[in-house]
Amino acid sequence: MHVLLRVIVKEFLQLRRDRRMWPIIFVAPVIQIVILGFAVNTDVTGVPLVLVDQDRTAASRELLEAFVSSGYFEAVGACDAVGDVEGWFLDGRAQVALVIGPGYGAAAASGGVPRVQVIADGSDASPATVALGYASAIVSGKSAELVASRLASRTAPPGEGSAARGTPGITEVVPRIWYNPDLKSRWFYVPAVLALILMVMTMILASMGVVREKEIGTMEQILVTPIRPWQLLVGKLLPFALIGFVQVLLVSAITVWGFGVPIRGSFVLLLALTQLFILNTLGLGLLVSTLVRTQQQAMMTAAFTMMLPMIYLSGLIFPIENMPRVIQTVTYAIPLRYYADIIRGVFLRGSGIDVLWPEALALLGMGVTIMAVASLRFRKRLD
Repeated sequence: MHVLLRVIVKEFLQLRRDRRMWPIIFVAPVIQIVILGFAVNTDVTGVPLVLVDQDRTAASRELLEAFVSSGYFEAVGACDAVGDVEGWFLDGRAQVALVIGPGYGAAAASGGVPRVQVIADGSDASPATVALGYASAIVSGKSAELVASRLASRTAPPGEGSAARGTPGITEVVPRIWYNPDLKSRWFYVPAVLALILMVMTMILASMGVVREKEIGTMEQILVTPIRPWQLLVGKLLPFALIGFVQVLLVSAITVWGFGVPIRGSFVLLLALTQLFILNTLGLGLLVSTLVRTQQQAMMTAAFTMMLPMIYLSGLIFPIENMPRVIQTVTYAIPLRYYADIIRGVFLRGSGIDVLWPEALALLGMGVTIMAVASLRFRKRLD
């Protein structure tokens, strides 16, 4: 243990002398979580809307007001014909057009079928789809209000008018959303950014830390000392595990207090399960270090052969359910998939170990296997 402690101290001293590493270790995660936390946001608000009002009645103005007051749309102008909408789309002044056909007000008052059309710029499919969903909900809500108003006025008891309780023939749907009631995409993505930062930092630091000894020529000096391979291995990796632990504390504080993402589960449980994930990333970093000769090769290999596939196939960005079945099977070999379920379960759903034990067991099994393979290759390279 004394020898192991000296190796750990030596590693920290080497990190302290390399002044360029300190901003990467502690400043970069903060910058990443702040920038990505604000930038990664799929909520669609303030969509520029151009109005084509061919009815020009109080009812059409009320419909436009419903769009604007929702907060999802911002009226930026109006035109007289549908053919003029293309010009607004081409120069980017508008993304959605609301076309209110002639006779809308009369149809709404008489119980007919009001004519409303919503045109969206589909060059960017994601916000266009979301905007059309918002528009459909607003139009449906306004239509339901008109129907309810007519039925209430017909069925109201004498003296009560339209204030009668209940509306015959109307089924009321009361939606309720758990864990993220406002459907804030930031609550979904910011914990994922925490997982990405932890994976990138620990994997790259582990791979470069071992390769650095080879590159500067100190590995041969270490080999002639009475240090056993396991002492060298643990002494090299344990400092990076401690650095990852500190990064989790730092980034979690920014996630909760900076972005308002709640942590409903046990933070102690999150820290414990994070160590299992770090076991996987350190093992992968060590494995990369046995395959390359320079720090540049280590960084490129870790980024393009391991981290990018893990990001794409983990479910952090693209839903696994939408992938082909063959790819879905491959995702079971991705440690980040299980840690993504853990981190979102603890943060948003308040899940405990009684729910997350399959993910914890998978991370433990994969971590032990990866570390064993990497350690064998590391020992072979030393020999």
